[in-house]
Amino acid sequence: MKHTLSDYIALLEQRGLLAAPIPAETDRSVPVEMVSYDSREVVPGTLFICKGAHFKEEFLQMARDKGAIAYVSEQPYPKIDLPCLLVNDMRLTIAPLADLFFDHPSGKLKVIGLTGTKGKSSTAYYLKHILDDCMAHTGGPESGVISSIDTYDGVERFESHITTPDALDLQRHFAHAVQSGLKYLTMEVSSQALKYHRSLCTDFAAAAFLNIGYDHISPIEHTDFEDYFSSKLRIFSQGQINCVNLDCDHAPRVLAAARAAGEAVYTFSQTDTEADVYASRVRKRGEDILFQVRTRRYEREFRLTMPGLFNVENALAAIAVCEGLQIPQRHIYAGLEKARVPGRMEVFSNADGAVIALVDYAHNRMSFETLFRSVQAEYPGRRIVTVFGCPGLKALDRRRDLGEISGKYSDLVVLTEEDSGEEDTVSICEQIAAHVAEKGCRYIIQPNRGEAIRQAVLSCDRPSILLITGKGRETRQKRGREYIEVPTDVEYVQTFLREYDAARALDGMDRVRSLLDLLPALKQYHGKRVLAVCGAEPSKDLLQDADALRAVGADVTLLRAPLPEGADLSADYLVFLQPGNGVSGMERLDLKRTEELLSAGSFSPEQAKDVRLCGRCLRAGAGETAILDCAAEHALLLYLLDRQTPGIIISNPV
Repeated sequence: MKHTLSDYIALLEQRGLLAAPIPAETDRSVPVEMVSYDSREVVPGTLFICKGAHFKEEFLQMARDKGAIAYVSEQPYPKIDLPCLLVNDMRLTIAPLADLFFDHPSGKLKVIGLTGTKGKSSTAYYLKHILDDCMAHTGGPESGVISSIDTYDGVERFESHITTPDALDLQRHFAHAVQSGLKYLTMEVSSQALKYHRSLCTDFAAAAFLNIGYDHISPIEHTDFEDYFSSKLRIFSQGQINCVNLDCDHAPRVLAAARAAGEAVYTFSQTDTEADVYASRVRKRGEDILFQVRTRRYEREFRLTMPGLFNVENALAAIAVCEGLQIPQRHIYAGLEKARVPGRMEVFSNADGAVIALVDYAHNRMSFETLFRSVQAEYPGRRIVTVFGCPGLKALDRRRDLGEISGKYSDLVVLTEEDSGEEDTVSICEQIAAHVAEKGCRYIIQPNRGEAIRQAVLSCDRPSILLITGKGRETRQKRGREYIEVPTDVEYVQTFLREYDAARALDGMDRVRSLLDLLPALKQYHGKRVLAVCGAEPSKDLLQDADALRAVGADVTLLRAPLPEGADLSADYLVFLQPGNGVSGMERLDLKRTEELLSAGSFSPEQAKDVRLCGRCLRAGAGETAILDCAAEHALLLYLLDRQTPGIIISNPV
């Protein structure tokens, strides 16, 4: 529904936000086509919002030139010929304007809001997996998510770099979700979003308070803990169902605030048997975590396949929300069992398991303490190496907190960049290092994050656990005022674990090396072009075969099947690697015989496709083609070395 300027003026009047009368000459009947604070996006009919510490009058002039009909501001700009809607508090103004422009979208879907010092992302993804499973069984679309990791609203899907978007973006995401037919959207709600009213006008079908710890205390965030805590408690005023963790610090105050909101309250706990959602018998079985849950509706055992005993608390929060929303237990079980959170508690190891690397977003005192306690319980006796940094110009207390905690629990701390922004990385690291040293722990300062992770991995001379924290799967670093594309921590870890294994001859190349030593004939493929086509991700031994051939000067290209129409098949050797082909040994055929067998229907439909491509390649000048069983270890290399490999060899007649 399109609203006129009069509707927006009435809204501001109703909320007591107007600081001056509206100019008499203002045409209130004009329709508002857009509400925006970005002069680059202005279209004719835009109500323009003047906001931000770096706002300049020229931005308003640009908006006026592009067709803005009025502007909202805390100060007038008399040189600009536009009606001014002067307001007394811009932070209280933007959300209502956005909510009106998008026609109150949060009221048309079930939005779940999560706040807490730690665990918001994990709980959000637990809920997303549960709700997605539920919707899959009803034929509905997947649920939306707005988190510090990713955002998906039915229209947009992208990596996030802020926990809660500003009010205009937030309401746009809700509108996209409604437009796309989404039923549920789960979002993280930061303390600053609540303090500065970015989430104002959002109806939460359920709101959950996970925990509270000391964080985000700085001149540009929260002045003290009370400011931080009271900001988070505001979420209950917007929830239709409010969920409370009875095991969190200051739980009585949190519970009182939830009940004072006058809505239904669901509690969860691992210690209080009177909680609405109570967990007991938490234990590990292999790599899984099992725990018994009793709710108002049922009692059963749940399973988490994501590591970290502390994740039981996040799972309980998700279950409590589902209790309030009446989600069937079978979907809760299925969602929790398969839930994964990108960049959260992702575990990687080298070939012999001596080095285990854990990539996680842990970035504050509470999450650090929880992570180290979990690591000590799950990996006892291992040397602990921790790689992290702190962001520039905010959450300044983290430098002391994380330095002390890492120094207390680690054998080595490697300090590096972590969105340093406009602050010097080395200076940040030196501040952290002072607190690491107080605990008697050795440290290294390496500003380049990739090199820091490399040094941490290669430093391992005995069984070790590496904790790579803060960035997870993020693909950008904030340097200055810009975000720069960088490899993820996961990519760094995987690369350097391979390097670690190669340096210790643990990379599985020993068989290839022995083949190269015994069969120098491989050199005959110098300058030859080899195309290898496989139906899945290349196996480790295929990658090794390709590396061996490249080492002697062959041109090797690995392709995924099915090949696109018109694919370039010009090569000396074309090799298809497929699972099982009904040939126990090596069968050699010429092109003529192959065409006879095709006409007789002697090949399976899948084989026939590959055989025809082999013929095409041979007619284009290839020397030989082959269809091999990819289950045979080092099939490509052994075939080229004329060793018996299960498969069909097709060549031109001599």
